[in-house]
Amino acid sequence: MLDPRRVIFRWDLDKTYLRTEFDTLRDLVRTAFEPAVRKQTVPGAASLLRAVRDAGPAGIHILSGSPEQMRRVLEQKLRLDGVHWDSFTLKPSLAKLLRGRFRFVRDQVGYKLGALLEARAAADPDTVEMLFGDDAESDAFVYSLYADLCAGRVGPETLRAVLERARVHTAEIPRIERAASRLPRGEAVRRIFIHLDRGSDPSVFAELGPRVCPFWNYFQPAAVLVDEGVLEPQAALRVAADLVLAYGFGADGLLASVADLARRGQLGERATSALAAAQEAARSFGPAASVIATFQHALGRERHSVPPPAPRDVPPIDYVGFFSRDRARAREARRRSMLRRELG
Repeated sequence: MLDPRRVIFRWDLDKTYLRTEFDTLRDLVRTAFEPAVRKQTVPGAASLLRAVRDAGPAGIHILSGSPEQMRRVLEQKLRLDGVHWDSFTLKPSLAKLLRGRFRFVRDQVGYKLGALLEARAAADPDTVEMLFGDDAESDAFVYSLYADLCAGRVGPETLRAVLERARVHTAEIPRIERAASRLPRGEAVRRIFIHLDRGSDPSVFAELGPRVCPFWNYFQPAAVLVDEGVLEPQAALRVAADLVLAYGFGADGLLASVADLARRGQLGERATSALAAAQEAARSFGPAASVIATFQHALGRERHSVPPPAPRDVPPIDYVGFFSRDRARAREARRRSMLRRELG
């Protein structure tokens, strides 16, 4: 069980927290000029972030690929949602463009990996991290590489090969390598949560091991955080209640969310029993109370059939090969997304 005071949360924005489209030039322009009040939050994301803040973590840090010029509107959106953060890192795209580094605008691997490494060097080495991203680009890959660099499982040769394969600008590579060399070694990353915004099959991330937890809705990571001891079951049920009230979730959907995690070895009986037993909390959820109570009753009947979580051993990962496969997956997911939008 983790002490939430020793846990750092790092959170992406686009498609992880915000419902953002950036597949076309029109999407990018609309996103750039869209006011805070019109930006849409991924269902349950704000509720979970508020619950995490209430748990008293070591820090909540936003790391986004959005350009620095969007800081004001993005911070305004988070404030409207009642979210509080400790740091907010945005991409210095304009500064890099003015220096002729055009490739930097599309580069997510070098930008995010460098930012994570530099942030870890400044963090308390006794903390562990929970990372939130999505399947639109390469978050699962970058987060896993970062985790294994922290743990000492990836050496400088592999890091250089990955950065070259990802076509990170040659001027950026020495900075990333220096940051990696200065890391205090240890198992810094506990969980990597990947929002399946593009609808990717969770199995495509199996190669990265059980540390990566793909999720369909935000009640799922909330339940896993209960299993880790970071959240109280009442807090996770509040996320569920928000999904019921604002987005029409039913008891069957909540139960299916838990069953999906259990089937993939991401959730054990400790969390399911705690969620089923927190019946006093359900009574405070107003119009959602009956749905939550029905969910708890069904979960209570089935909790003993939940298999134990999968072993947490991290497998050897071929990062150079996985990067190419993951890039192909992201391209195909983008193509499917654009086709769905065209078909309405």
